Amino acid sequence: MAIRLGDVAPDFTVNTTQGEISFHNWLGESWGILFSHPADYTPVCTTELGTVAKLKDEFEKRNVKPIAISVDPLEDHKEWVKDINETQNTNVNFPIIADPDKKVAVLYDMIHPNASEKATVRSVFVIGPDKKVKLTLTYPASTGRNFDELLRVIDSLQLTAYHSVATPANWQDGDDCVIVPSVSNEEIPAKFPKGHTVIKPYLRMTPQPNK
Repeated sequence: MAIRLGDVAPDFTVNTTQGEISFHNWLGESWGILFSHPADYTPVCTTELGTVAKLKDEFEKRNVKPIAISVDPLEDHKEWVKDINETQNTNVNFPIIADPDKKVAVLYDMIHPNASEKATVRSVFVIGPDKKVKLTLTYPASTGRNFDELLRVIDSLQLTAYHSVATPANWQDGDDCVIVPSVSNEEIPAKFPKGHTVIKPYLRMTPQPNK
C-alpha cells in the first residue's frame, strides 16, 4: 500500500553505515528526509549523495536528519562511500541504510516493477517530528533530484506548520505568503501585524511571519 500524506511513517530497525538504528528513535524530535537511490556505484546516485553531504549545515539549520537507502548490502555502501568522498570532494556524514532483503523498500513502496523489478526508484519522504509524512516525491532513475528544491519545500513545511499561511507558486524563503482561508478578515490584524494585501477575497497576502 502506498504511503500517503499524513500517514505515520512506518518504523523499522536496520543496519546502516553508521550502525544499527531504529528509525523513529533515530529521528527523535527532528524532521527527517528519507530518500532511496537505485544502486551503489552508479553515476547519478554518486552525485546525489555527495550533494546531500555538502548540504549538512543547511539540513542542521532546519533540524532535519537525512538518511539514504538502497537494496545494496552494507559492505557495498561502505566501499562506495569512499568513491563518493573522492569524486564529490566531500565526506558522507549521514547514514545509508543497507536493505538487501528489501524490507524497507517494500514497506515504503520504493520498488516500482514497471520501472525496475529489483532497484528502488528515487523516492523522497519528508517526515515531521510527529513522525507523520509531510511530503512524498518520486523521480525516475535517470533524473537526479534537486535538493535545493527539497530545502525550499522543507522551509515551506516548517513555516506553514506553525503559522496560518500557505506558500504560493515559486515561493522562496523571505517572500510574501498567502493567508489561509480559515483565518477571517477580523482575525488578520492580530495574527499578521506586518500588514496584508487583499488581491481577491480569497487571495490575501502578508509578509512572511517568521522573518
